[in-house]
Amino acid sequence: MNNLWLALQGAWQVLLVGLILGAGLPTIFALGIRALSYGVGADADATDHVPHPFAKVVAYSCFGIVVLAILLGIGTIVASGFGLDVVFDGITPRVVAK
Repeated sequence: MNNLWLALQGAWQVLLVGLILGAGLPTIFALGIRALSYGVGADADATDHVPHPFAKVVAYSCFGIVVLAILLGIGTIVASGFGLDVVFDGITPRVVAK
């Protein structure tokens, strides 16, 4: 019975990470694109669309989160290739020897 519980616990963790990275990051990127489409006083058919200043901040924040997640993933892959490990003791990740 203990093996079943451990298998279900591992499956739940894989599902959660898959939802966050598989659906969460594209959703955050889509919110950034949507924020850039929020404009200031232009027609829907206008070619001189200017995004709202606050919407630019929201969009660039969303893009920054996605870029940081991608860099963290690449850093984890590269660190494991060099025989290192990425640990999360605090807010920022650290690369330490295995």
